Amino acid sequence: MAIKIKTQEEIELIRKSCELLSKTLAEVAKILKAGVTGEQLDKFAEEYIKDHGGHPSFKGYNKYPASLCISVNDEVVHGIPKPDEFKEGDLVSLDCGVFMNGYHGDMAYTFGVGKVRPEYEKLMRVTKQSLYLGIEQALVSKRTGDIGFAVQDYCERENGFKCVRELVGHGVGKTLHEDPQVPNYGRKGEGQKLPENCVIAIEPMVNLGRKDVYTKRDNWTIATQDGLPSVHFEHTVVVKNQKAEILTTFEWIEKAIQENPQLVKI
Repeated sequence: MAIKIKTQEEIELIRKSCELLSKTLAEVAKILKAGVTGEQLDKFAEEYIKDHGGHPSFKGYNKYPASLCISVNDEVVHGIPKPDEFKEGDLVSLDCGVFMNGYHGDMAYTFGVGKVRPEYEKLMRVTKQSLYLGIEQALVSKRTGDIGFAVQDYCERENGFKCVRELVGHGVGKTLHEDPQVPNYGRKGEGQKLPENCVIAIEPMVNLGRKDVYTKRDNWTIATQDGLPSVHFEHTVVVKNQKAEILTTFEWIEKAIQENPQLVKI
């Protein structure tokens, strides 16, 4: 399928979805702590999105049952919210989408609850930084392989972590997943060309141990084969000539983290 190039009007509509999405995860971050459950966060997020004129993109998508994907510790992505309470030391990845005015936004952020192991904090910092290195490559002169190379080189060669191969970033627009696919590994100069004003979700999913993953029996949750933690960060961005434009923002999330003594500051 061809990559869908967005008009400026469409980009502004996606920006509105991304703004609500960013605010939603920031509000969730205010209440995330040990003793809270995934089900509680999911209910809160769904109500917040709907109260502000949006619809949770994930709810009902291929029969997915929730508004948030909540993946804990060794769970990489697509974790279904559970009634289990979060514990001190947990890594909690929240992935969410918002549909408004006919367009989707998509983003993810991984939180550390309480005091987490130093190597987990490093994994969080490295994965987050790799996202921005990937975004630097979201330019008209580049290809998807340039984004993947930037993420993989920093995570794997420089820091010894492993990028998941089976799951990738993607185009975003009227549908949640569009072309192009945006892997978190690759070679410079390879992959699809990035046209100006295509909108993509770049989302490094990086494991502390091996890259291998499997699907749990719920047929949704993807987890690491070795049981070691995984971390996930994601932005929705617009490909531009000089510098990619980020439509989602971590600013409000990180303000909430600073004000929540139960969350790790990275």
